[in-house]
Amino acid sequence: MVLIRSVLGDLDPARLGRTDYHEHFFQISPLLPGDELDDEVRSAAEARLLRQSGFTAVIDATPTALGRNPEGVARISASQDLRVVAATGAHRQEHYPAGHWLPGLTEVQLAQRFVTDLQIGLPVVDQPSPGRLARAPSGDPVRAGLVKVGIGYWRMTGFERRVLAAAAAAHAETGAPIMVHLEYGSAAHEVLRVLDGDGVAPNSVVLAHVDRNPDPVLHADLAAAGAYLGYDGFSRTRNWPDTVLLDSLLRAAELGAGERLLLGGDVARRTRYVSYGGMPGLGYLGERVVPRLIAASLQLAELVLVANPARLLTIAEGVAPTAGVL
Repeated sequence: MVLIRSVLGDLDPARLGRTDYHEHFFQISPLLPGDELDDEVRSAAEARLLRQSGFTAVIDATPTALGRNPEGVARISASQDLRVVAATGAHRQEHYPAGHWLPGLTEVQLAQRFVTDLQIGLPVVDQPSPGRLARAPSGDPVRAGLVKVGIGYWRMTGFERRVLAAAAAAHAETGAPIMVHLEYGSAAHEVLRVLDGDGVAPNSVVLAHVDRNPDPVLHADLAAAGAYLGYDGFSRTRNWPDTVLLDSLLRAAELGAGERLLLGGDVARRTRYVSYGGMPGLGYLGERVVPRLIAASLQLAELVLVANPARLLTIAEGVAPTAGVL
């Protein structure tokens, strides 16, 4: 049995469709004061913009203790006809203030939490002790389908190293893929080496934000190693025009990375969500970037938007479906 674990149940990978590999419907972090995503009505309206722009699925990449709202995400998924894969895991250390309980957990404790999120279900509220399981509108538990981790700019703290090891242990037990936040696209080969040493093959890993370093030769090299590559920096015109990233993606594909490329927005800010009063919103990727990718290569667009995310998210072993595959 192969499946993709969504917040509304296990999916046949063929039903995933066009996928935005990286967004956030809820997120609260001390690193982002004033940019909290904490209003379900507004986040649902933003999800509607994503759906209307042509996407049928999305990864909600908010990990443990950063304001994630599994029941809210499940309600948004159901109401907007949007397939959502939720994340477990933990972000880079700076997202957790001094004295926070999560960085104090051991590798074993972290792994146990991640496995529980993947196999049993996510808690309604992230807290040190076990709490009530989140429920979808159907009454079924809301489960994660991916492990999200993060490291800093060319460095890895002790906590971040424990998180990577815990993610590897959760992957070994469940088969769930791992997303790695790379600060400014740094340390890509290095983190693959660490995970490989922990028993995680690169073809189970997506490197988020590789396009913050728009180097198609590097990206082709990472893809040749087997890793998936997350392009999610579009609309950040303060740093570069979209053309720079699109050209990098197309060149990486020419160099052999086509079957490892993913596309996302990672808009992730109240001030950038239309429904919270900002711009450009979750419709930007589908309305402004996807048409340019399709115009450049329809075949590549189908790989990047449909085939590649389905392949990444498919779990072949370890996480048996509990109520059949939708």
